Amino acid sequence: MLDASTRSGGTTMAPPPATVATTAVALPLSPAARAVRVLMSPWSRFSLLVALLVGAASAVLLFEPQRLLAHGWPPHLGGAAAALVFAVAYGLCTVAFVPRPLLNLASGALFGTQLGLGAAVAGTVLGAGLSFVLGRVLGQDALRPLLRGRLLKAADGQLSKHAFRSMLAVRLFPGVPFAAANYCAAVSRMSIWPFLIATALGSIPNTAAYAVAGARASTPTSPAFLIAMGCIAVPALAGAVVGWRKRHRLRGR
Repeated sequence: MLDASTRSGGTTMAPPPATVATTAVALPLSPAARAVRVLMSPWSRFSLLVALLVGAASAVLLFEPQRLLAHGWPPHLGGAAAALVFAVAYGLCTVAFVPRPLLNLASGALFGTQLGLGAAVAGTVLGAGLSFVLGRVLGQDALRPLLRGRLLKAADGQLSKHAFRSMLAVRLFPGVPFAAANYCAAVSRMSIWPFLIATALGSIPNTAAYAVAGARASTPTSPAFLIAMGCIAVPALAGAVVGWRKRHRLRGR
């Protein structure tokens, strides 16, 4: 028996399949996933960075690496191997906020001018690179949203757009704290290679003056020692004058 549509010569269309509306249901996270999310949050990583730096500074206070200046380098280490070990220790100490002038003097006193200068510059680049990586990985996401002031935005833009030139000027200009420059560069959008190259080139003049002073410290009246001290004192005085004038200009504005 034919139905009405067949008798009239029409074609019977199959009804469309019922569409099932699917809605994405957010599944609750497991305790492990929640813990990972909390640990990887920007402020958790920044807290880890602060803890690492505090621990490093505390270790320096306990072990007192500056005793090398008084007791000398271990006798079983000498030459290039000793300079390499010193460069690694130098880099780690700069991350822990040991003042670079002290380390530069030690490099010259322990290894002489040439080898001491090479070890100090290598340690400077290593310490700057470690600080940059730590600041970029652990601190950038937490600190970049805080760059809201006009001066902070201007400094961030300068470092981000003119990475090599800006960092070279920072390293050549006396008075800029080494660690502060490292972490400011890490928070900016500067890439690491211009940062490291500018650090290496810009650190040579000041580091060389300290290395010569350390190497000639036993003869403080020698021309080399006096010239090195002049190369340290004159840029420092010029930097203090420029900083004082900039501060008064900003107050005036």
